[in-house]
Amino acid sequence: MKYFAIVIGGGPAGLSAAATLASAKGHLAFMEDKKILVIDEGKSDLNRALLRNFPAVDIDAKGPEVLKVMRERVQSFDNVDWVDGKVVEIYGEDGNFKVKTEDGKVFEGEKLILATGFHRFDIKGLDVEVLPHAKAPRPGKIMLRVDERKRIAPGVYAAGLVAGEQTMVAIAMGSGTEAALNLLSDIAGKTVIIHDVLKNS
Repeated sequence: MKYFAIVIGGGPAGLSAAATLASAKGHLAFMEDKKILVIDEGKSDLNRALLRNFPAVDIDAKGPEVLKVMRERVQSFDNVDWVDGKVVEIYGEDGNFKVKTEDGKVFEGEKLILATGFHRFDIKGLDVEVLPHAKAPRPGKIMLRVDERKRIAPGVYAAGLVAGEQTMVAIAMGSGTEAALNLLSDIAGKTVIIHDVLKNS
């Protein structure tokens, strides 16, 4: 099976990207039969967070609980599959990528969104430029060189910290959504926004 998009990373950026892509079903004709895969290593920094200044949840919401709810929401889409694992290699090109995990499994996808955080980038195979993170509060963090649409290479987008964003959950979520919309817009050849609206509004 070839996935439409493989999202690498299941933190706020990756989950927001996956939810946006999944919700495009019913809005964009070319997304009707498309499947999205999320591959998550389970090391999101949200697991250590206490969310006092994020207005979408209760004050003092615990990061692991919020992450669990977000993950369940994404997994509830019928066009999303989930794999727990560490990606070690990516090869191929736009429209025909292969993603290999540490346990030797290989997944095929047309497009990629990398949401791997800013601690390291050790996935082999992709031609990427790893840079010092320009907005990290501590030294030794990394980001990948991206263009103005958060593209690393044709068909490969970055989201969240690895795209150079600041380490705030609200920013990460927005970045993941933006990466997914950029991907969809590039395919559609025009700006795409995925909105659902209340009935009778």
